[in-house]
Amino acid sequence: MTLDFTPTTIDDLDPDRRPSFRLALVPVLAVVLFLGIGSALLGLDPHVPLLWSIIVTGAFGRYLGYTWNDLSQGITNGLLMGMQALLILFTIYALIATWVDAGTIPAMMYYGLELLSPQVFLPAAAILAAVVAFSIGSSWTTVGTLGVAFVGIGAGLNIDPAMTVGAVISGAYAGDKQSPLSDTTNLAAGVTNTPLYEHIYRMRTGTAVAFGLSVLGFAALGLRASGAVPAGQVAEIQTALAGTYSLSLLAFLPLVVTFGLALRGYPALPTLVAGILAGVVTSIVVQGTGFVPAWEVFMYGTAPETGSELVNDLLGTGGLTGSAWTITVVVAALALGGLLEKTGVLAVLAHRLSQGVSSSGSLIAGTGVSAIVINALTAQQYMSIVLPGMTLRNLYDEFGLSSDELSRAVEAAGTPTGALLPWHAGGVFMASATGVPTLSYAPFYLFGFLSPLVLFAMASSGRGIPTTTRAERAQHAD
Repeated sequence: MTLDFTPTTIDDLDPDRRPSFRLALVPVLAVVLFLGIGSALLGLDPHVPLLWSIIVTGAFGRYLGYTWNDLSQGITNGLLMGMQALLILFTIYALIATWVDAGTIPAMMYYGLELLSPQVFLPAAAILAAVVAFSIGSSWTTVGTLGVAFVGIGAGLNIDPAMTVGAVISGAYAGDKQSPLSDTTNLAAGVTNTPLYEHIYRMRTGTAVAFGLSVLGFAALGLRASGAVPAGQVAEIQTALAGTYSLSLLAFLPLVVTFGLALRGYPALPTLVAGILAGVVTSIVVQGTGFVPAWEVFMYGTAPETGSELVNDLLGTGGLTGSAWTITVVVAALALGGLLEKTGVLAVLAHRLSQGVSSSGSLIAGTGVSAIVINALTAQQYMSIVLPGMTLRNLYDEFGLSSDELSRAVEAAGTPTGALLPWHAGGVFMASATGVPTLSYAPFYLFGFLSPLVLFAMASSGRGIPTTTRAERAQHAD
């Protein structure tokens, strides 16, 4: 991913319009309050509290002296920063619908029910998702395709869908973080001036520990969830699938095309579009769908009538138009993030963090915390990587830390934690694609918690990093 946006730093701010730290906390606390009250207490869709937050942050910007044109530019920057995520969201919704109609996802469910048992399902789902995400470099594509099929397989095995989604997302983000094809992995390396494979190597130990613990956790959950499968349930699902779709090997053509192009290094969007085209062609040739109905599925989604209510619910999709709810949440969140960046709120918070750092370990831990906070405030993982990655580079030099320590910190905490937040682009997508609400799967998304926790543990123990303090660095410089 190329970077066409440079975030505002404390030195870029006009002193006359630069908010103090206490003043910068006003819109931040407003965002937290509105999201907490609006979403958690009142049960409103996140659009409403996000709108309240935009209004308050815009008024805050006017109070500081910013013009409407300035604030509009901030919103534009926020939207541009997340444009790739928005386009991928549109595309994956259409991709899921065409793959259902093509029989690709139904075939994965059918054969998965034959191969997997309740005892091994959760750890197997996490490991397979990690392998696929590593191979193609996209956690979202992995969840939108493999994850949707695994939800159906898990339902047939009487596994809680929230556990299934937690396992798949854990594997997807673990594999994504180690893939040289991943946009966030390349972005973290790019903004910190770190060679790509040095960045990947630095992340390897922490990722392996966090994911290994996650797999063990899913193995334990699998033993708990491995009660008797209701008699005939697997057979009922397979009968419904086989009676509705042609489940020959040709149904896997979209999967082969999409993953094949991804493995050859093609960018995400053209790869996903090719997957859509392959899905439409497979629907027409293999499933016997007419040309116009196949493209109507692309547009409006699927509503299969298989004779099984469970299968109908699992395979019902919204298509391109079904992405509207998700897209509008992400647009509002990106607009809010752009306003917080333009008004200097994020720059002031990052500067305050740098002032509070006293040692190498606290710097790395503080970087991770800042990535999580920025994730929550801007609702997209790119800014959580870019802002601390660019603003803290000099501080890492001051403490004698290599750039790969910075790149590891921003990605270990920034990339995986977004899917824990209901208003974040990642959280909204995962919930919409799988049909499981963010707050339902979050307790089982073990890697989302363990990745930053392992980073903090390594930082506090000083494992593999210099333990220089700020005072020692200054004394050495003198």
